Amino acid sequence: MEALIEVILPVFLVLGFGYVAVWRGLFSDAGVDGLMKFTQHFAIPCLLFRAVSTLDLGQNFDWRLLLSFYTGALTGFAAGLLGARLMFRRTWEDSVAIGFIGLFSNSVLLGIPITERAFGVEALTPNYAIIAVHSPICYGVGLTAMEIVRNRGAGLVRTSGAIFRAMFRNALVIGIALGLAVNLGDIPVPLVVQNAVDLMVKAALPAALFGLGGVLARYRPEGDLRTVLFACAVSLVLHPAVVWGMGTMLGLSTGQFRSAVLTAAMAPGVNAYIFANMYGAARRVAASAVLFATLGSILTVWVWLALMP
Repeated sequence: MEALIEVILPVFLVLGFGYVAVWRGLFSDAGVDGLMKFTQHFAIPCLLFRAVSTLDLGQNFDWRLLLSFYTGALTGFAAGLLGARLMFRRTWEDSVAIGFIGLFSNSVLLGIPITERAFGVEALTPNYAIIAVHSPICYGVGLTAMEIVRNRGAGLVRTSGAIFRAMFRNALVIGIALGLAVNLGDIPVPLVVQNAVDLMVKAALPAALFGLGGVLARYRPEGDLRTVLFACAVSLVLHPAVVWGMGTMLGLSTGQFRSAVLTAAMAPGVNAYIFANMYGAARRVAASAVLFATLGSILTVWVWLALMP
């Protein structure tokens, strides 16, 4: 109960403030759009740039950590895609969008603040190692699968071009790529630029959580309830359970294990809806799953925290 009150609820209260503010008309939809654009396109890319540019790549990019986490993510994607196709008879495009719900956990907006509150700032290093390749891998998998099913017969060159363009229009991927360039090239960043980036970083998470609450206020659960609950179960239960098993088998350190499982246990977040909306596939399922999984994760994350070593 202490973990629920002290670690999880403060994060979800900020999200709840955004939800209530929009629901009661105290904060406009246009304001939410502006806030989310600021966080998704500027503040969070700055956070990822800062974290990746200062990360000790040799020490923290442990293959066991990444293999444990991304085995769980890819299992979630495969389960969501095949379940949607075989159990619920969805189109291939819908099935890929539903698979993306099980693939893409909310590693930044929920994973970072919850891990930090549970185990301290120093515990975030494995989170950043996961996040550094999270968007490239997950969007790479999702976009590749979607472009393949949408461009059946279009040829390898055309399909590859569509994937490449979609990947490198993503602000999070750009922030990570710039951070890696600075890190690997040992490029000095002027102190005044570091200070400016740090100011953006401080605004990123609280603003993004408030904005995410505002976005969720727009969603209305509509139809497809069995498919939505299936997608939530894949995201909140199967994904972290696979990571738990892989992390145990590969002997992750306690810090790595906690970060990997907690990150996997996060709700899919608004990216799942953005991906579905981008392709016009399974939008109702994605919107409802984001809402239900975010609410459900208040309890499921508490359970995962209680089981932690």
